[in-house]
Amino acid sequence: MAIEVREALPAEHVEAGEVTALAYREFVRPGDADWEEYLARIADVEGRASVGRILVAVEDGRILGSATLEVGERIESDDPPLPPDEAHIRMLGVHPDARRRGIARMLIDACFDRAAALGKTRMTLHTTHRMEAARTMYERMGFRRLPDRVFPDGFVLLTYEHPIG
Repeated sequence: MAIEVREALPAEHVEAGEVTALAYREFVRPGDADWEEYLARIADVEGRASVGRILVAVEDGRILGSATLEVGERIESDDPPLPPDEAHIRMLGVHPDARRRGIARMLIDACFDRAAALGKTRMTLHTTHRMEAARTMYERMGFRRLPDRVFPDGFVLLTYEHPIG
């Protein structure tokens, strides 16, 4: 059966959140309370659906992965505002059992399509050092590194950018 990538229906928010949190679970080290808290935020798709666009990859009624696209407002109030030309991908995750099938790329492509339709000219995203496979994929897709975002506690988000169109 073919994989369909589309915006999530409200009835799919819980499953999309569970799948995305499961995708990030491997990056949590024992006792890492900050990552455990982040997993709870990742799972809260309903909480961000009013601000961002939630895209899902679905096969035979099962959600295989999801991504959140910010196109106007930021989900996190402490993030810097989005410039008018920018869209931002967040919380991209694919169920561990569905990896290596091109699903993450499908979700990214769908994010690019939606952002282009809204007149955005560049896409950004963040990842971490722990997410080696994601970094490799982004670089193969032509994303280029921008300056890192470093938090006061020393946590580093690697920033990537790619032109749209």
